[in-house]
Amino acid sequence: MSTATVTPPEVPQSIPLTLKRPRLPRWAPILVGVGALAFGLLLGLSLAWNVPGILVAAALFYVVALPAWSLVVENRRAAVDRLMTSLVWLAFVVALVPLTSLIWTVIDRGAPQINSTFLTYSMFRTSLDQPTGIYHALIGTLLITVFAALIAVPIGIFAAIYLIEYGKGNRLAGGITFLVDVMTGIPSIVAGLFAFSLWILLFGPSARAGLGGSIALALLMIPIVVRSTEEMLRLVPDDLREASYALGVPKWRTIVKVVLPTALGGIVTGVPLAIARVVGETAPLLLIAGLTTRTNFNVFSDRMTTLPVLIFTQNANPGIPPAGGGMAPGVATAWGGAFVLIVIVMVLNLAARVIGRIFAPKTGH
Repeated sequence: MSTATVTPPEVPQSIPLTLKRPRLPRWAPILVGVGALAFGLLLGLSLAWNVPGILVAAALFYVVALPAWSLVVENRRAAVDRLMTSLVWLAFVVALVPLTSLIWTVIDRGAPQINSTFLTYSMFRTSLDQPTGIYHALIGTLLITVFAALIAVPIGIFAAIYLIEYGKGNRLAGGITFLVDVMTGIPSIVAGLFAFSLWILLFGPSARAGLGGSIALALLMIPIVVRSTEEMLRLVPDDLREASYALGVPKWRTIVKVVLPTALGGIVTGVPLAIARVVGETAPLLLIAGLTTRTNFNVFSDRMTTLPVLIFTQNANPGIPPAGGGMAPGVATAWGGAFVLIVIVMVLNLAARVIGRIFAPKTGH
């Protein structure tokens, strides 16, 4: 009896499955960037473009080429992600270019003007050969800004406390919130006109004083202080308030001892930012504080010059340029004042960050 050999059917080999999709190498954006620069240079040289045109062509090539490569190798989702990432970086660079150009221009033209004479002499001359400087404008900027902060900071903080702690669901609080929103967007010249009208009604049409400029700047500072303080008070947990109330502590003492110390870091941070916002205003101070070449230490009487007003007037009246070439005296003074003003604003912003970290509530485990 013969036996037949039965051959088992062949089992097809299983194809290994993986959840990983093909990905572009990490150096793909660099490679596309180099290719985009080469494309921009080639196109720019052939069409006689300048540097901005070459950079624009390179940026457009990069934004198109990298997502297209990703679409071929990866998938549609990855291509869209790379497209949006490229657009975000492109927007960042576009926003950074004018800022960098502005800072570089001010440093290049203003920094050479800075010396001890420029910072310690005023524009008032007792002889023709006497040097001039911006000392009177520095003093005026400091005094007017300090008095504006003394007016705006208490009003702004107390208004924010009322809105958050006492005015929930109140019509008066709703009206104050609406007015604060409106004041946030008013032009500075409107605030200057209001302060100017109030000042001349009280003291006459010829009256000029630094305190009037402080009032105008305070009108611009108050909504910023209110908004920053309001947001910080909202971040204080209600559990802290309720725990204080449960211990029998009255509301005013809860605000002073619990709420304000908890939000102090953010409140103190908002004050230098509000000052930095108004320290460069020109229109309201030109109307009410006026212009003078002398150094005035009294904000309650007589005209007082600030750095923004000095920059504006010196640029409007530059004087006669030197015979050997170069900037006119007024233009040089304006660039030097602009450099000092940018340094002041930068110092205020850095101070806001440092103060915020110092007064931030300490967290424990």
